[in-house]
Amino acid sequence: MARQFTSHFGIQRKMVAAMTTQSWREIPHVTYMYEPDAEALCSFYAEEVKPLGISFNTLMIKVLTEGLKAAIKMNSVLDYDRHYVKGKLTTHEKISISMPMILPNDEMMTVNLHGFHKKSMTQMTEYIEDIRRRAEKTNLTEAMYDISFNKTIGELKKGKIDVAARRILGAKLGKHKVRTLKGKEKEEYESIPDTERLTKYDFEPGTITISNIGSLYPQQKGACTLLEIVPPQVTAIAVGSAQDKAVVITKEDESKEIAIRKVIPLCIAFDHRALDFGDIVPFLKRMDDIFENPAQIKDWI
Repeated sequence: MARQFTSHFGIQRKMVAAMTTQSWREIPHVTYMYEPDAEALCSFYAEEVKPLGISFNTLMIKVLTEGLKAAIKMNSVLDYDRHYVKGKLTTHEKISISMPMILPNDEMMTVNLHGFHKKSMTQMTEYIEDIRRRAEKTNLTEAMYDISFNKTIGELKKGKIDVAARRILGAKLGKHKVRTLKGKEKEEYESIPDTERLTKYDFEPGTITISNIGSLYPQQKGACTLLEIVPPQVTAIAVGSAQDKAVVITKEDESKEIAIRKVIPLCIAFDHRALDFGDIVPFLKRMDDIFENPAQIKDWI
């Protein structure tokens, strides 16, 4: 007889479920698939960037960051009241990237890569390595509970007593209770300096979400075609794995031919309340320029 297994959501899964439910309930998503010819970029990376110890993931973060600088409206957060049809869009020049990462305990959590608009790829690499180092001493349940507690206090301050009450009941009662550290264990954990573990600062929402699903399974043959936008952000981007595909290329004599080239599928999702496709076009043009002329990457190392 086949067995079945039941597991109750931990706090990390609860937070993801709450966020994604809110996203699909409230946000009118528009998605666009961008599939650039990445043959030149991949070759440049292998020859000039990889030997320096910079990952392809970091390269793509930098490429996307440069694209966002050309279409900074994508790096915005939205305050919208559907009852009164009132909206306020706040655009940030500072690009702080919410990026899902697999932590040393094999759990996935979204961390905030603060201020990546002004970092070189070397600085990005050091920043990400420091996050991984501090993650080894981080109790994810404790960190997530702190964030959830602060969010609950925020709901109370806004007068959303029913929302806060349900959140507390869900965390403290029954089989779904979140089990946090107590007594001496809690004291020992809280004695770890913030410089040695991840804190609320590392998990707070960024200005845009970038998910590199290609890094989870580089041999994949498909592409992400739909992903949720994390409110109040208005844009999310999923990076796929570099794949061999038939591509039409234009030769120097303007003739065309079909060739097998590396293609990186990118899914761009945006909130249609805040953005139109025209707001995305400058991003696509800048990306085209980078993929066609990857030598400029030397200036970002």
